[in-house]
Amino acid sequence: MNIENTKAQMRKGVLEYCILSILHGGDAYTSEILSTLKSAEMIVVEGTIYPLLTRLKNAGLLSYRWEESTSGPPRKYYLITENGKMFLRELNKTWLNLINAVNQVTGTKSMKNE
Repeated sequence: MNIENTKAQMRKGVLEYCILSILHGGDAYTSEILSTLKSAEMIVVEGTIYPLLTRLKNAGLLSYRWEESTSGPPRKYYLITENGKMFLRELNKTWLNLINAVNQVTGTKSMKNE
């Protein structure tokens, strides 16, 4: 079994949660979202994020606006909607419950860099 495939699937499973959390901190365009994910070592390619942003927008969790840029074409800024904020609150609760459950099952608190 390939560990990299498993790690990639784990990251994909929390990507929506991470994107909503990023946008809860303020509006951002795709490059900013990708940069934030990359700095947290959540490596995501544009081909993955664009369909996900569209899906979140179509679900009513995000909206967007176009803004002129001084260094190129206009940028599409994404922002979290009120429905997105409610959804994020539920994801926060679920995430904390999941962390507790996994820690209980595995008997670990943190295995960072072991």
